Amino acid sequence: MKAFLFRSYKGPVELVEVPLPTVGTHDVLIMVAAAGVNQLDEMLRQGTFKANLPYKLPVILGDDVVGEVVEVGSSVTLFRKGDVVFGKPDVKRLGTFAEYVAVNENELAHKPAALSLAEAGSFPLVGLTAWQALVLKGGVTSGQKVLIHGGAGGVGSIAIQLAKHLGATVATTASAANAEFVTKLGADVVIDYKSQDFAELISGYDLVLDTQGGETLMKSLKVLRPGGKVVGIAGPPDEGFARASNLNPILRTIFKLLSSKVNKKARALGVSYEFLFVEASGTQLTELSSLIAAKMIRPIVSREFSFAQTSDALAALAAGKISRGKAVILMDHAAN
Repeated sequence: MKAFLFRSYKGPVELVEVPLPTVGTHDVLIMVAAAGVNQLDEMLRQGTFKANLPYKLPVILGDDVVGEVVEVGSSVTLFRKGDVVFGKPDVKRLGTFAEYVAVNENELAHKPAALSLAEAGSFPLVGLTAWQALVLKGGVTSGQKVLIHGGAGGVGSIAIQLAKHLGATVATTASAANAEFVTKLGADVVIDYKSQDFAELISGYDLVLDTQGGETLMKSLKVLRPGGKVVGIAGPPDEGFARASNLNPILRTIFKLLSSKVNKKARALGVSYEFLFVEASGTQLTELSSLIAAKMIRPIVSREFSFAQTSDALAALAAGKISRGKAVILMDHAAN
């Protein structure tokens, strides 16, 4: 089969012929119809997480998938041949920028009937990220105030909709050109990150979903009420993440040091910081599918690329040319 992979960290993404994936007893083999393009793909290629995710290179990229089940493992009970499923493979496996991918059945759900193949292919990673940040780690409830950075992006556009569904008042950062877009998604307060300082405009927030890291993360601590929390997906990883990932004591110490600056400032302000590295979950996707069916959440696909254009899609995302929602790789058989 054909697949896009990289052979070395920071090396180019290449189209090559590779064997079909091995289908484990709890796996299904999916003929890929569409796959979302994510910032995580570029971060993995750059080696951002190689300390805790030491891949055996080369690695086929791709973290989102929708497609038809063409083979099932001997112990699979949730799906059968011919089902159309969507999901996010475990990060240790990846591989959706390919004609076929093998995924554990527990990481998949049936494709929502309301979504096109492109929309379904765009959704799993960003949907799970928003769910795990706002519901599982953030515990957002009605009446709370939530700040979502990068509201026009893949994660932000879903997180705004989910936070509104949960009953929160939502502020977001976005460019002036995207202000109307994020308002229609449900944002109550829109802050132009190019000309305004969010830390001077809002305060008393219960939760911040930080998609930027760096100085944005540090300033986000200031807008929280006492006891509030920042959930970050851009780093730095913290000791809690290292423990949950069963990393060795040396890596735990390293991550503790990496997050020491933000944690020290958080403690001084009476707030907290927690790093999120999204986990695969078919169960959570099924819950999100019910919100899609109820028209509470809708994925935003801004650009579609052919499979042959996969490298172009990754380059466009890295260059900041995907300013709204998600870019998606749509296989030729799905496009037709």
